[in-house]
Amino acid sequence: MIRIGLRDARSHFGRFIMSIVAIALGVSFVVGSFCFREMLNNQVSQMMSTNADHDVYVRGSQEKKKDSSAMSMESTKSYNDVDVDLAGTIAKVDGVSSARVVHMLSGVVLLDKHGDAVTTMGSPTLAIGMGKSSPWRSAKFTTGTWPKNGDEIALHSFAAEQSGLKVGDKTKIVYPDDAHKVTVSGIFTTDASQAGAIIIAIDPATAKEQANKQSDDPDKTALISVYGNKTTPLDDNAQQQLADRINKALPRSAKAHAITGDEYRDESTKSTQDALGFIQPLILIFAVIALFVGSFIIANTFSMIVRESMRGYALLRSIGASPLQVFSTVIVQALLLGLVGSLAGIGLGWGMVKLIASGLANMGMPLTGATNPTVSDMLVGLVVGIVVTLIGAALPARNAALAPPIQAMNETVNPEKPVLARGILGTVMVLLGFLSWGFTYALAAADGDGGPTPWKALNSIAVGWPLGIGAALAVIGVIVAGPAYVSTAGAVLGWLPSKVFTVTGRLAQRNISRSKRRTSNTAAALFVGVAIVSCLGVVATSAKASVNSLVDTGLKADFAVSSASAGQIPDQAIKDIKKVDGVNHVVSNRVVLGVKYDGKAINGFTFATQPELFTKIFAAETTEGDAAAALKDGKLLVGKTIADDRGWHVGQKVKATAENIVVDKEATAKAQADYQAKVQAHVQELQSQAQQLAASGDLAGAQAKASEIEQYTNDAKNVDPKTLVKTKKVTTGKTLTIGAIVSNSVYRDFSIVNDDLAEQIGNKQTMFVMQAFVTDKRGADTAQVKKALKKTIKKYYTIVVFDRDEYKSTMSSMIDQMLMVLYALLALSITIAIFGIVNTLALSVSERTKEIGLLRAIGTSRGQVRGMLGIEAAIISVFGTVLGLIVGVAAGVVIRAVYASEGLETLAIPWLQLLVFLLLSIVVGLVSSISPASRALKQPVLDAVASE
Repeated sequence: MIRIGLRDARSHFGRFIMSIVAIALGVSFVVGSFCFREMLNNQVSQMMSTNADHDVYVRGSQEKKKDSSAMSMESTKSYNDVDVDLAGTIAKVDGVSSARVVHMLSGVVLLDKHGDAVTTMGSPTLAIGMGKSSPWRSAKFTTGTWPKNGDEIALHSFAAEQSGLKVGDKTKIVYPDDAHKVTVSGIFTTDASQAGAIIIAIDPATAKEQANKQSDDPDKTALISVYGNKTTPLDDNAQQQLADRINKALPRSAKAHAITGDEYRDESTKSTQDALGFIQPLILIFAVIALFVGSFIIANTFSMIVRESMRGYALLRSIGASPLQVFSTVIVQALLLGLVGSLAGIGLGWGMVKLIASGLANMGMPLTGATNPTVSDMLVGLVVGIVVTLIGAALPARNAALAPPIQAMNETVNPEKPVLARGILGTVMVLLGFLSWGFTYALAAADGDGGPTPWKALNSIAVGWPLGIGAALAVIGVIVAGPAYVSTAGAVLGWLPSKVFTVTGRLAQRNISRSKRRTSNTAAALFVGVAIVSCLGVVATSAKASVNSLVDTGLKADFAVSSASAGQIPDQAIKDIKKVDGVNHVVSNRVVLGVKYDGKAINGFTFATQPELFTKIFAAETTEGDAAAALKDGKLLVGKTIADDRGWHVGQKVKATAENIVVDKEATAKAQADYQAKVQAHVQELQSQAQQLAASGDLAGAQAKASEIEQYTNDAKNVDPKTLVKTKKVTTGKTLTIGAIVSNSVYRDFSIVNDDLAEQIGNKQTMFVMQAFVTDKRGADTAQVKKALKKTIKKYYTIVVFDRDEYKSTMSSMIDQMLMVLYALLALSITIAIFGIVNTLALSVSERTKEIGLLRAIGTSRGQVRGMLGIEAAIISVFGTVLGLIVGVAAGVVIRAVYASEGLETLAIPWLQLLVFLLLSIVVGLVSSISPASRALKQPVLDAVASE
């Protein structure tokens, strides 16, 4: 039976092509997703081993409990911060070569050799404090050396390549507060690529100074990094011994704990890899669609093969073959098909990841992670391909095995089973799904104010549950009920063709209903793909419309000002903008870090602004109170989300507190005095040694000591005074009255105070302007004002000015990038749907060979036969598309309602886009019919008539 199966597979190989393509596509996405995930994991692992290369790390000993009221995207463990002064204690431990806080700055910008900002494809630009005395062990200099002061920088080779800079070149580095002129002192490489990041080495003292400006507590740090050897990494055992010695030396009151570098790298690698884990499911969506449709194509292919081979199977049964043996002949073919398709898919998936890696490298994000599939990846792809093939072939194989020999010999076609029960069951599921969506919509519309039902428990349910359950019921219900809808769909969708093309249209209408299950299964491919794309299309279009509506109706400003440098706009830039001719009002929003209310952090941020924000810039919507008056009167404005979360209302008093870092004058004076005493004592000791050498007649030794005294004295004079400044933490607080609750989607997650209150509560050192809005004077030429603004901010390099149209287009461009992914998904769905429709029509033509021959014998033209099959294919394609549009648009409407409070306030349905999808489905159907029609017309009329 195996040989018979292999022989049949060889003879039917031509029919397997489309099935092989479908399996190969599905398996390629499965293998590609695993390869891509493995490549990212390898990249992360390589970067961690290079970038976090210290032998021991000291961090807090107490794990922080996540505050449910605090805004946090962290999924990894976090620990209490430790005192930076612990580095001095750790440095004295035996075996410690270096112990320091590594200051890393984000939001900096490097200017290239032409004076333009060096941009990346989403990767950060990082400035890291390192130098000759505080090196990065993994860095290997190709030219030059470490920066010696704040006027020098060293560049990673990728940063040097992107900027066109070389050693000795002068450029600027833009910190959040200002731009600084620097000279490139060296260029270094690392073993692992930095995934497109721009890495800049800056003087450690400069890094500390800049980091302190951005920190709300510069005396604390998350990590102290320790080298046991500045040139050679310690092995596992040596790392553990060093960590143990450090733990013994740490004061119990320090609340600190030392862990090995390997342990820290493993934790960091895992957390980063987990954070990137969302990419694989996105790729697997494509795999699921391909394999879902592939199973139908395989089922149709084997149905065709079984039908053509039915007499042969009957003969086998007649001479004693058991049903199991007949079943095995079909399964052998399925195994061979699955094996070939899976192997092709493995190669295709590998090539796909290689292509992605090459594309990323060309776009400025080189990755060195391995792209080759592992044995387990290939086995998964092989198993998935074969299993899907066996599932698709199982039912046709069962029919071949169980058909009575006499019936099989006569090729009697069993009538299709009734589909009424499936129709009822599926329709009930669809109705329940839409009912669940209706409940979700009502729940979202309530926005926390009561609910759509009298039951509190039901009203408090998370909207994700009914949304997800409704989606599952709707999609599965349509697939289940699909066969029952075929006749109605054929009558409705075939009405126009039957009027225009009387004969071929009516024949196509009739033929659609011959095999309802097959027609429905074929349409399911487009249904799933179009449903996903149309759903997200509604969400994306609504997002665009919401932004446009916000700008057109809510924003009164003529210009918006923002910065690429960690979102920070220098205070001097705001002052310069106010001086621009033609500018009327400038309103700046400053972030106030670390503010707590009644001892708890809010689920959002606090920012300070001026009352003009709600009179000149933005139209405030409030549920209670007057926003502008509240700001003017020194009251607290609260976003609706925060007010609902904390149960706040207008008139309520809350205690706002913040921990501010101020200079400890007494501790600073003592540190300066202690340092001077230390210097004087050491100088006296050296002078005494010089006198002793001179008394003994060693004039050369005495001269050397004199030179040493001079060098030490000069070094002491040049010590950075900032290193001797001591700070202390002071808690400031003020009781505030809630003056208004703002419901605008833009501000509903913020608490807002005026500038005077912010300076009384917050740490002025860490406040920064995140955004500014500008209005021009009445009668001013807006274009000229914009030109003047751009000229004024040019010296800040990272600040950009948008007019109203640019502000809208900037937001829309991000949405358009998301739509590109959706169109790729649609393209895949269309490609696979074409295979499915071609396969279904080929099976239909095979079953109707005699019928088509008779039609041609009585005068039906070749064009009419092509037209009949084209209309059939178009009806199948439009049927699946219409179902997808209905379900997808409904889902998009509900999702928009769920996120209305997050900014999706305007519902917009992309009617033109949906019409294009519908027209495209007709084209898909017509294209799909070309091959089956050619096959039907290839056979001579008499042979076709005599085929049965």
